[in-house]
Amino acid sequence: MAVPRRSWLVFGFSPEEAAGEPELGPGPRRLESGLEGIRRVWPAWSYVVVETGAGLELRSAGLRRALLGWTEALPSETHLVLRGPAGARAWPRAAALRGELGAAPTWSRDPLPGSPEPRDPLPLLPGGFVTPRPPFFSALPSGLRARRLVLGCEHVLVLGAVGEIFTWGGGRHGQLGHGTLESEPQPRLLEALAGVAMQAVAAGGWHSASVSEAGDLYVWGWNESGQLALPSKALAEEQAQDDAAGTGDTEETARQEQPAAEDAAFISIQAFPALLDLPQELEVSAISCGSRHTAALTRKYGQLGHEDKASSDQPRRVEALVAAGLRVEEVTCGPWATYVCVLEP
Repeated sequence: MAVPRRSWLVFGFSPEEAAGEPELGPGPRRLESGLEGIRRVWPAWSYVVVETGAGLELRSAGLRRALLGWTEALPSETHLVLRGPAGARAWPRAAALRGELGAAPTWSRDPLPGSPEPRDPLPLLPGGFVTPRPPFFSALPSGLRARRLVLGCEHVLVLGAVGEIFTWGGGRHGQLGHGTLESEPQPRLLEALAGVAMQAVAAGGWHSASVSEAGDLYVWGWNESGQLALPSKALAEEQAQDDAAGTGDTEETARQEQPAAEDAAFISIQAFPALLDLPQELEVSAISCGSRHTAALTRKYGQLGHEDKASSDQPRRVEALVAAGLRVEEVTCGPWATYVCVLEP
């Protein structure tokens, strides 16, 4: 029996393939993997770091640079953080793209003497966590046992040792889940989900999500683009304008029809976690958030994504992957793209 091959596909804007192709479609497109294959991806907006059998590699608009001696990456549009046996280092994005990692880093943190090799994935580091922008390292309270930490643009989520969630940082879009739009300077228990053991957390630009051990999906924060799979006013207005244009109506007619949409139960900010209503037979096994989109991997279908450019505030299965007979094993959202690892028959 043939062993299934693991491949990575990308939906949306793909920085490593964008050189000379500004009108790339929504995908899916296959990532070039070579003989070594791709094991993990860490996407930023203008570049992506991939792990192959030969080590880490930075890709951007046709450019490829080997990142020798490093095992993990945390990229952003200002800096690239790398971690390896020698500790963690950060360089400006421009220096990383030019291959100037031999120069003095902007920030560094050596392994603690006598400490075991870290098992927790970035952004976690012994005693705290790192961000891909100044001040880079922040300590965690000594009593907070984190098994997973994720970063949004302005907020932080921690999955605790027994499945509890702590959030802090900017809260103006409800992304902290405490029912207010206030910021929190220190980790605060997400009381709305207390007693519900979680297995995964994700942070988008200004929204958040978590998956319970039972496979239920909870979402909260900003819903401007329908990223919470809750009714979005902006998308309803966009659809109304598209419908009007398709039937020959004028913009004035679309504006006259607008008040009808105002009566719908639109949600622009969801300040408390909301249980997402998925078909009963679906259980979510993994979740990832981009800047303004969310992707979920389910135990039944193992698929996600779409072959169009339309925004959606409803969960939709990726039919292109279903039609190709592909089973998704992993999902990782970049700011404007979704990367999926699939098993090919």
